[in-house]
Formats: sequence, C-alpha cells, structure tokens
Amino acid sequence: MHTGPTAGRPTVTLALTPATRLIRSAEGVGLVATARQGPPPSAASVGIARAAQNTESLTLMEGAIVASDVDRHRRLLDYLAMMAPGTPLRDGFERILRGRTGALVVLGRNKIISQISTGGFALDVVYTPTALRELAKMDGAIIFDWEADRIIRAGVQLMPDASIDTVETGTRHRTADRVSGQSGLPVVSISASMSTIALYLDHRRHLVEHSDQILTRAHQALQTLERYRGRLWEVTTKLSSLEVQDQVTVRDFALVAQRLEMVRRLEEELDTYVVELGTDGRLLTLQLHELRAGIDELRCLLERDYRPMDSSTFGLLGLQHLNTDELLDPLTVARAAGFPYNMHLESHVTTRGFRQMAQINRLPSYLGDRLIEHFGTLQALFGASTNDLQAVEGVGEGRARVIRDGLVRLAESAYTEHLT
Repeated sequence: MHTGPTAGRPTVTLALTPATRLIRSAEGVGLVATARQGPPPSAASVGIARAAQNTESLTLMEGAIVASDVDRHRRLLDYLAMMAPGTPLRDGFERILRGRTGALVVLGRNKIISQISTGGFALDVVYTPTALRELAKMDGAIIFDWEADRIIRAGVQLMPDASIDTVETGTRHRTADRVSGQSGLPVVSISASMSTIALYLDHRRHLVEHSDQILTRAHQALQTLERYRGRLWEVTTKLSSLEVQDQVTVRDFALVAQRLEMVRRLEEELDTYVVELGTDGRLLTLQLHELRAGIDELRCLLERDYRPMDSSTFGLLGLQHLNTDELLDPLTVARAAGFPYNMHLESHVTTRGFRQMAQINRLPSYLGDRLIEHFGTLQALFGASTNDLQAVEGVGEGRARVIRDGLVRLAESAYTEHLT
C-alpha cells in the first residue's frame, strides 16, 4: 500500500487479491468457471480452495473505489463465495443470528483499519465459527484477517470519517458502510432485530439472503433460460437453412446474436446464484451445466462465420454493453456486433461455413478449417465433388465420401426446414 497526492487530495492504492478465498466446503461454491468448462468436481474435491490470480490495483480517493463494474462484480462474487452456505464463515454468522446478539465484522486489515480502531482486545487466534459467536457477545467490532484465517481483534470501537455519506440509519449499519468506504475492505453487519446479514462493499449494501429465497429466484431463472435456449435453437436452425440457400441477411444474424446475448445474461445471473448458494447449489450447478452445453461453441463459430476478413473488432462482446431496449432492436445489435453503418438489416451476408462444418459427424475441427480455407465459402463446398475434396491435405477417399454425405444431409435438412 502506498499513498500520494492527487489534485491536492490523498490517494491510497491497495493491492488486492480478490480470488484468495476462505472456502473449506468448496463443493458447489464458486463453480462458475467449472460450470462453463465441464462438470463440477465430486465430493472428493471438498477442501480449502484458494485460487491465485493476478493482483489488482484499486485506487481509493476519499473512500471512493475507482474500478470498473466488472471488477466490482468479481470482487462481490469472491466475498459472497467466502460466506456462502457450507463455509466456516457463514456458519459463524448463522450462529450469531441464532444467538440474536448481532455483530460487526471487518473482513481484512490494512493501515486505515488500524488508524480508525480504538480499544478492544488483541487476540490473533485461529478463526472458528464458535469463536466468532462467542466474541460477538461483546460490544464492538471484530477484525478478521481472512487471508491468514485469524481473528486479530475483538471488542473494537471503529471511528470512521463522519463526513462519508451514507443512507444507513442504524448505528451498526452506518458504521459498517463508512468503514467499508474508507478502508476499501468488506464489512459485514449482522442485525439481531432484523435477523439479516448485510455485506458492505464498494459503497454498496448487499443483503446475504437465505438459501430458500435464492433458490426460488434461481428456479424461475432456470425456467426462463430453458425457454430462451429453445428459442435460440429455433432461430439458429432457420439461420442454417438460409445459409445453405445463401439467403442470409444482417437481420438473420442479429436475431441469433440477440438470443445468444439474452442467454448469456441469464447464465451470468445464475452464476451469481450458484456462488451465493454454496453447498446448497449443487443441483443448480448441474442443471446450469446441462443447459449451457454448446452455447459457447455456437457463439465462437458464429463470430468466425461472419467476421469480415479485414475486421479485428467484429464479435458479440459489444452486445454486453447494450441495455434491454437496445438489445431488442436488431439494427442496434448488428451495429454493436461490428457490421458497418452502410449495411442495413436486409443487406445480404455470406457465411464462411465453420458452424455448418462442425455439424458433420466424425469431422475433426482442424479438417473443417482446412476445407473452409481451401474453398473459401460454404457455397463453394456444396459445389465441390469428391475428387475436389480429396485435393485438401488430410482428406482421403473415405473421408471425402463422409464429408460429401454430410453436406448432402445439411442441404436436405435445410430444404425440409424451408418447406416447414
């Protein structure tokens, strides 16, 4: 940590490693990346999960953390995973709730926390849920260094800067909000009267809900994701038919891209629920893994099919910045994806054929890439004979017949879809 002047105001830069987590019961906790890459780990993998990522530098000016929304969301997920059901920290919080004593817990320590802390007792003991419960019986805050897994101090009086704005009214919640804003560390306020757990982070209050409440919303989101996924395959099938007939327009691409972004946003919401649910989210993780199968591959192939040869910015990443109204407008979606402004929705576009080649059974992806590179477009591939296909490196007589039969089936499927 270092300080320096910025426009006459002190600036504090904190080196944070948000991915270092206290998760001893890791089954179902923080499995967002795992859900995208493969099935979640088995019960045998339960243990301490501490992930090492690049250290981030967040700048604090008068208590205001300067970071992108993505950084804030990632930090929030890390801390929600730390206190998810099934973790030692959540066990300690729930013990305090059942004891109806309330508590104020600072997760971490730095120079600012040392400066605004007075009184209390220096402990430096290993964290346990029962120890946290017993220490919460005293008045004052608890300083918990979660990276070292030790309770540093208890019964502390925190005296944050009173000029920091806060909308909280209760003494404990107001202190938690200001301490978090001034120090840049997460602070948890446990209310005895309301039986709630609130996490204060980046000048925001996040209510740590009970699993039943989260599961209700998660199941609604899952049902919506199933409907969106079904609609996505409908528009994708139609796009395949149009690609075979070489009749694709910008509108057709935009409709598929639109559905892909809707699905991605629902997946992101469900990822948050998985983290919040902890061990209670095992079944949700399995369902989400099944529903998102093939989505990432479709997104990648769609970009490769329609990316102009001279474009380095074309892609679906630009759709993430659209609001709901903009996402419902196909023209805005097309512009965000990277289509030039001189192209309208009815402008004709030609696919390269990567997605279609991926649908041919037993055809390796590298061989599909060679075929596209050799023939240039999907239409040229449809017109290629068996002998023409054998001119491509790695394609023998038997493989050429398989490819030719696969192309014929794609054409027949497109014709059937057209009649339907």
